[in-house]
Amino acid sequence: MAEESDLEKTEQASPRRLEKAREDGDVPRSRELATFAVLISATLGFWLSGDAMVRQLQQMLAGGLQFQMDTVRDPVQFGLYWGVQLRDLLLVFSPLALVMLLAALGSPLLIGGWVFSGKAIGPDFGKLNPMRGLGNMLSTHALSELLKALLKTALVAGAAWLVIASQTDAVLALAMQAPASAAAQQGRLLLTCFAILVAALAVIAAIDAPYQMWQYAKKLKMTRQEVRDEAKESEGNPEIKAKLRAQQREMARRRMMAQVPKADVVVTNPTHYAVALQYPQDGSHAPRVVAKGSDLVAAKIREIASANQVPLMQAPALARALYQHTELSDEIPAALYTAVAQVLAYVFQLKSYRVHGGLAPLRPERIEVPPGMDPLATTRAPQLEAGLGA
Repeated sequence: MAEESDLEKTEQASPRRLEKAREDGDVPRSRELATFAVLISATLGFWLSGDAMVRQLQQMLAGGLQFQMDTVRDPVQFGLYWGVQLRDLLLVFSPLALVMLLAALGSPLLIGGWVFSGKAIGPDFGKLNPMRGLGNMLSTHALSELLKALLKTALVAGAAWLVIASQTDAVLALAMQAPASAAAQQGRLLLTCFAILVAALAVIAAIDAPYQMWQYAKKLKMTRQEVRDEAKESEGNPEIKAKLRAQQREMARRRMMAQVPKADVVVTNPTHYAVALQYPQDGSHAPRVVAKGSDLVAAKIREIASANQVPLMQAPALARALYQHTELSDEIPAALYTAVAQVLAYVFQLKSYRVHGGLAPLRPERIEVPPGMDPLATTRAPQLEAGLGA
């Protein structure tokens, strides 16, 4: 049962799946919505500029019926004459055509948006498979398209019948009117008929657009196994990520070890912790931590320091405090200035003694740190109080 549930498409499409589908040119589309957008723009264009278009057409018709015999006899002049007439005709309809073109280009923004993909126009020889074509003809998508076509036909036919039935008397009355008024009335009747047909298409578009979005989301649904595989691809294999983290830690450790020879002193626990400190020669900043580690890493720091003649200073409390309260490349906390100053003073005196001779400096016997800085002291205090209370 668990395997069957993993193979069922029950999960919503992930952002990555939606992005990939968009890259392939697969986005939700509603042809009915696009058709409605173009027709409503044409209706508005006729309504706003219909009178001006009629007047311009009348002027063109009147001018077209007037021409000179010399123009008719001369093929060149006759061709130029009809070229001018065709140009004027295009200019009359160009505003309406421009509005319809903008509507056709802008309709994809209503659902799906603009998509530019070469994969969508590439050859797909699988479409030549007759079995696949037969399957598409008998699919639920084909059935829905058939029902939608029948609904559209019924609505448009009903709207047309409504217009004819309601305007029969007005159409018959056109024969009794003057030509000018009859032409104007006829234009209004055509515009009304067109508007009712567009209203019928608006109903179809209002149904089709949500349905196409639902169908698109259903088509891109994923199985649980696909979700897991995608997460593994996007986030990476856990084993590979663990190896990468291990490599990064190793590289960071090597960079840290390369800084140990540049240190002025290594403060040790003496075995569990080791912290390498470097003090700037100009004294503009406090000493900073260039390397630190515990157990095996601490042993490696001590080994490198000894090989490069970097002084080792045993100060257990200070080593624990530095390890606990600092990070690599950090300056030491202000609370540890005094303790670190004792260590550095001894180290610099020792370097001077090795170079110039004289009296050997005395190693500090015990270097104290402020209360609360030594993690071992803070853990021992509650245990001591508990023992005294018992």
